[in-house]
Amino acid sequence: MTVLVWITEGTWQAAVDAARTHIPTGTDITLLHVIGDDIAEAAHGAFVGLLGRGRPGRDPRDQVADRSERAAAALLDAAADRLGRPATRLQAHGRTEREVVHAAAGADLLICARDGDPQHLGPRSLGPATRFVVDHAPCPILLVWPEPAPSLDSLPPHPPHP
Repeated sequence: MTVLVWITEGTWQAAVDAARTHIPTGTDITLLHVIGDDIAEAAHGAFVGLLGRGRPGRDPRDQVADRSERAAAALLDAAADRLGRPATRLQAHGRTEREVVHAAAGADLLICARDGDPQHLGPRSLGPATRFVVDHAPCPILLVWPEPAPSLDSLPPHPPHP
């Protein structure tokens, strides 16, 4: 069995805890973090469009990309430490939701955490990238709450019937 655990900044602990709790020892686990290239490109665009004023060498794109790489490596290290057993670490670049779906192509299970509204049950408990992954993943998904799930009182009222 191969398990992919999607590591994101806000919810990684819940995803790792789910793997630690529900996945048998000896299972191949891969911890995946995706760096969106749009952040470094936005920094570059701001430099070129507003801040550059003809001073090459001050473009922040490379600095932002380097810091993103280091932060991702530190996050994967923290996730591996929390998992407490061997795991492959995988960093990807690009559109987060698409990179996760592509990485899940060879997995038997994908573990990820809800990243939307934590106060209500329902579709808004998923952010856009997670919604895309849930809709398109080519394998089963274990979707966990990063905090205790909201009560059933958070369900919307029944629709009125004529």
